Amino acid sequence: MRPGANRQPTAEERRRAQRVLLRMPVIVHLTGKTNPIHGFTHTVSASGAMIILAEGLAAGTKFTLENPKTQQRVEVNVVRPAQLSQGGSLVPVEFLSPAPQFWNIFFPVFQNAKSGYPYPGCFCERE
Repeated sequence: MRPGANRQPTAEERRRAQRVLLRMPVIVHLTGKTNPIHGFTHTVSASGAMIILAEGLAAGTKFTLENPKTQQRVEVNVVRPAQLSQGGSLVPVEFLSPAPQFWNIFFPVFQNAKSGYPYPGCFCERE
């Protein structure tokens, strides 16, 4: 038996998608609100993002997230309560349906050499 074969996977190995540090503008469209909320990404992944907003949103809040660079929109869900940071509230969101090209980044999937778990990686930004 290999050493460590019975160990639990780390949090990074359990992630559905690799996180990539990327600061870009986003627009939040809440149902029933006429004015959108402008914010920025902190990190992005193939399955969602951590976004920075002036005020937090409650866990379970569903809204439309817009990438103003591409004008694409996707439905998202706030997965946990926001955390306060110096730049505002960090709001973790997940896509409600797959949107692999929403961030205009290529997230290929490859096997993690140490654990054998699928591990999406990010190699380049699309032009």
